[in-house]
Amino acid sequence: MAPAPGAGGGGDLESRVMAAVKASEARGDPPLLRAVELARVVAGEGAGIPSADLAGILVSNLCFAHNSPSLWKLVGQAMASRLLCPLHVLALLTPRVLPQRRAQPEAYRLYLELMKITKSTDDALQLSKTYGFSGIDFGQVVIMFMLVVATKLIDSILEDCGFPSGLAEGKADVYAIEGPQPMDLDVKRASMEKQNEHREQLRRKNTVMALDVLHMMVADRKIQSFLRLIFLNIVRPEKFSALSQRFSSMEAHKMALETILPAGHKINDLLINIRRVCNADYQPNEKRLVGVLGNMRSSGSLLGQLTGAGRAACWIIFDIYVENAIDGKHLSGVSAIEVLKETTKTLQALNEASWQETFKALWISGLRLVQRAREPLEGPIPHLDARLCMLLAFIPLSIAAILKEESDVSGAEGIKILPRRQGLISSLQDLIQYSGLLVPPSSVVNAANAAASKAAIFKANYKAGAGNSSMVGQTDSSSKAVGNMLHLIIEACISRNLIDTSAYLWPGYVVLSGTLKDTTLPQESPWLNFMQGAPLSGPLIDALVATPASSVAELDKLYNIAINGSEEEKTAAAKILCGASLVRGWNIQMALLEHVVRMVVQLLSLPLSSDSSASTHGSVSHYLAQMSTLNVILLGVSYGDAIHILSLYGMVPDVAAALMPLCEAFGSIAPPSNHRSTIFGETSVYSVFSCAFLCLLRLWKFYKPPQEYCLAGRGGSVRLELTLDYLLLMRNNRIEFSDSPAASRNSCNNMGSVNEVPTQPVYIDSFPKLRAWYFQNQACIASTLSGLCNKNPVHQVANKILSMLCRKMNKSGVSSGGNLSSTSSGSVSGSSVSASDDSYQRPTVPAWEFLEAVPFVLEAVLTACAHGRLSSRDLTTSLRDLVDFLPASLAAIVSYFSAEITRGIWKTVPMNGTEWPSPGNSLHSIEAEIKEILASAGVQIHSCYPRGVPPMLPLPMAALVSLTITFKLDRSLEYIHGIIGQALENCAGGSSWPSMPIIGALWTQKVRRWHDFIVLSCMRSPFGRDKDAVAQLIQSCFSSFLQSSSSGSDITANRGVGAFLGDSITNQGLRLPMAPGFIYLRTCRTFHDTYFVSEVILKQVIEWAHKLANGWSSSGPPQLKSGRTPLSGAASMAHQVAMLGGGLLCVAGGPLVVQVLYEETLPTLLLSAREQSLRDPGPVSSTLQGYAMANMLFFCGSLLWGAERTSPVMKLSFLSRRPRVVGTHMDFIAGVLDGHILLGCDPGTWKAYVSRFVFLVVKFVPSWLRDIKLDTLKKIAAGLRSWHEHDLALSLLERAGPDAISVVVETLL
Repeated sequence: MAPAPGAGGGGDLESRVMAAVKASEARGDPPLLRAVELARVVAGEGAGIPSADLAGILVSNLCFAHNSPSLWKLVGQAMASRLLCPLHVLALLTPRVLPQRRAQPEAYRLYLELMKITKSTDDALQLSKTYGFSGIDFGQVVIMFMLVVATKLIDSILEDCGFPSGLAEGKADVYAIEGPQPMDLDVKRASMEKQNEHREQLRRKNTVMALDVLHMMVADRKIQSFLRLIFLNIVRPEKFSALSQRFSSMEAHKMALETILPAGHKINDLLINIRRVCNADYQPNEKRLVGVLGNMRSSGSLLGQLTGAGRAACWIIFDIYVENAIDGKHLSGVSAIEVLKETTKTLQALNEASWQETFKALWISGLRLVQRAREPLEGPIPHLDARLCMLLAFIPLSIAAILKEESDVSGAEGIKILPRRQGLISSLQDLIQYSGLLVPPSSVVNAANAAASKAAIFKANYKAGAGNSSMVGQTDSSSKAVGNMLHLIIEACISRNLIDTSAYLWPGYVVLSGTLKDTTLPQESPWLNFMQGAPLSGPLIDALVATPASSVAELDKLYNIAINGSEEEKTAAAKILCGASLVRGWNIQMALLEHVVRMVVQLLSLPLSSDSSASTHGSVSHYLAQMSTLNVILLGVSYGDAIHILSLYGMVPDVAAALMPLCEAFGSIAPPSNHRSTIFGETSVYSVFSCAFLCLLRLWKFYKPPQEYCLAGRGGSVRLELTLDYLLLMRNNRIEFSDSPAASRNSCNNMGSVNEVPTQPVYIDSFPKLRAWYFQNQACIASTLSGLCNKNPVHQVANKILSMLCRKMNKSGVSSGGNLSSTSSGSVSGSSVSASDDSYQRPTVPAWEFLEAVPFVLEAVLTACAHGRLSSRDLTTSLRDLVDFLPASLAAIVSYFSAEITRGIWKTVPMNGTEWPSPGNSLHSIEAEIKEILASAGVQIHSCYPRGVPPMLPLPMAALVSLTITFKLDRSLEYIHGIIGQALENCAGGSSWPSMPIIGALWTQKVRRWHDFIVLSCMRSPFGRDKDAVAQLIQSCFSSFLQSSSSGSDITANRGVGAFLGDSITNQGLRLPMAPGFIYLRTCRTFHDTYFVSEVILKQVIEWAHKLANGWSSSGPPQLKSGRTPLSGAASMAHQVAMLGGGLLCVAGGPLVVQVLYEETLPTLLLSAREQSLRDPGPVSSTLQGYAMANMLFFCGSLLWGAERTSPVMKLSFLSRRPRVVGTHMDFIAGVLDGHILLGCDPGTWKAYVSRFVFLVVKFVPSWLRDIKLDTLKKIAAGLRSWHEHDLALSLLERAGPDAISVVVETLL
């Protein structure tokens, strides 16, 4: 088509055309003959038909030089005869007729008649320039014309009715045609036509007709689709918002318009239709069976069809995540706040729930988490504090982030309460009814009572008319109140500005008690003395360590002392910061915990010099000057739950970056020549290095082989583990994100100070000594040690270490049996051992050089023991002497022994109490308890230790466990115990020999009060090697979640979260029966074959879908009209089964297992022949199976990837894999639908699976479709249309991005 409207064809063509028009009109030819004459003229010019030049000529004369009815009829006939393109003609008429509709009502009326055939062209309206399309095509032109016409018609209607419109905004020139307009003539005509009543009536009728045309357009499904394409895919969203604003203006004047216009009743329908266009959610056809399963809400949302346990079960992912995150054996590099925020948003969308119900479910999950261990087992890690932090810190902070997103989008300020915030308030008010969950643990009673009393005082002052906030803190013995967990939750929310103190006035919130007695007498806070200037002496320091801070001012003062005080004051301040303020910072002033976390990390980073190097004399002196303070901080961070709490805050990458320069610096400094022992000595270079180094190693599983050495094929683990490289990548990625515009949009005010990002990235290459050890450690794990020549410096250090160990044995009167290394593999050559020259026998070398030689020393002593040249007692003594001299040696011991145990090349030794310690009868007792616990959860295991036969362990394992039981349970050794516990479990898991019960029995003999904790830890061991036990456990998880009670047939009677995870795991010891879900979450990281786990979970989802279908279909004749309700109920429960399966799979294997599920597991299952038990399942069962499979697949993906993840950590962790994984699976679906791949599953299962999965993607995560090939989507859409799923196919393509616009338009036209 010619590009220039009205100018195409040249003057000669225009003159011949108009001459032919006038001649035909003079002869009185009918419109058809006149159109034939025009065709002759155009053909004579060699132009094609339809002719753009002819359209330009006719329209330019119609507007308005030769504006006559006969010419309008000729244009209409030419369009009907295909001589002119209707799309082009309307595009030319729109900018000419609409501005002159008052002066030319006849022309406007004829234009509206032509609007019944609606198409357009880019050349007429300059759409590519206006709407930001490059290389605009036919489909984009069509949909943009719809937008232009709808917008201009609304402007015309509003203006004609006397209301302001977009035409008055100075933007009419966008649609105007350049060149002179016959305005003078129009004005004269207008002045004459005002006296013509007929023409005035015509104008009014035109306005009504314009409303009819607009109503017709927006009600048409094709035009709705065109407008939706613009809404979903337009490059410049503000252009569609212009249309939305005009409809809002119509809505604002709806009452007046209905009064003015006779057809005003159509305005309501018009507004309903445009809302339907602006609603991006796909709404399926409820008349189909798959539609019933897809929508599940013929009478409301999914949650509306469930009651009791069923409603709680829809939020099972919350409970799975918080219970899994609280396991201190696994540290995460991603903040729990980020994960909870994204999970909350995802579940709110998937469950189609209100924010009130969503937040309430999140709070209840946190309360269940606390109640589950309200009386925690005594052990090395007191997990109750971490559970309280999850409830009172991380959940409020994640909600704060969600509320901030809403306020940023809405721009609301001041007193306006937005829907999410109102949902939070309502959810908190609803919690009052859950009295059983609100009972505080005994250690929290005083804090809860204090919070309740605070509210009681406020309420009393408020009623007395003294609403002064300063009076809230006053004590009043008459205002004693009974507190519970809700009072602590409310305080957490108030301290983070999520709600205000009006919550104190809620009905039933304050319950006064005149007889309330605190378990401890009220005492003056030691922080008050500190703020009044009391010096940091011994008693005050101890009191401040044991008492959490109560204000930011207290923390700031303490932090300033830690920075600028004397050496003694710095040490004391650091000790206090790492005390109760960090571990128990949830107490009362919960918002302070974030500040403590930031301060601790910054204190670790203080000695870092500008060039991040410790090579200069000045920087070394600087580190040495801070040695005492650093030692205290490192010990505090290593204690109890501290490192776990830092992990939940997502600070692991920052802690790692802070520890690396400390390790590099102190590991490069040689100790004094008189250095003897580190563990019980004063602070030294070795002690600070060891504490920093072992703390760094706790952040990732250093004793495991790197990912590239793991078995990648079937039968191997595909679990993504943290590494030092990955931690640094996460931290550096945060720095890049902090410089981007999105950083300000995604930061939460309450967390800004915590996540204060440093400006300089950190790379492992900046620390050459650490880097060298890092690679040596990986090499040691991956392969056996290679020999060293005698002159090698490492060989010389190893000989010195061996000499030191032999000297100590000889000095103790123990004969080493000669040269230890004479029977070794040649790594270390012999050296004479002398008891004299004590100081010369100790290798006073920097720690990095010492660590480099330790593996060769270990090989020598272990080989000597295996060949009888070193007794077991001497071996244990040697290992302990090694750790005493340099505690960091424990890292090398763990790595080396773990690798050797995995290789399985060492002989087993009897744990008989003679050579090696004996577990005695404790072994059989622990094994019996483990079997009893697992049996209560539906898991049966075999006994591994027959009576009368001494238990056996591989030599490295026996040596390692013998070493660990030599350490005292002292707080100063917490950094060592933190490594020991995980090392023992890992080594036991890497051995083919069942070792963990023996280890547990030995530790039970050492620390009897830890008995229950040890049994719970040993409970994990069978699942690392027994696939049958894993399968039984997974089956029990599903059964406990869904199985009907024995007392009734109602499947919702006794199921849900309580049966799955348990209400409490302790009751004066371990509580039986133990919930299978709790066992699963504590053992899932020991599952070796995660492929197998994926298959078992998927098959369980399918089997339960089959059971649900059979159960509901047998409840009555299928011919009953009410059959749809039970089918919908079965679908609702299949939805929950799939959600449970997705949650179990994600925590067991993470992103890599989900990738395998998309790319291998599920396609293989669909391609395989059906199992015998599921043959001929029937239409309902086959449909429900496909429905459940699609749900589980989608839930796994959405929980990891969500719709849009903007957090840098979340994007780095999960999102980068999504396009390839989802694209591969969609290619598989397209291949089957295209006939290139043959299926083995039931056709009904396949149809339900594809329809449901596509529905879920289209409805909840349409952004995924942008990354999928258009050809793939076209094939899937064609397959859906062959199943009469036309709406779903259309919605799929509508959301596929700008490239799919033409495909949709061509499909509709």
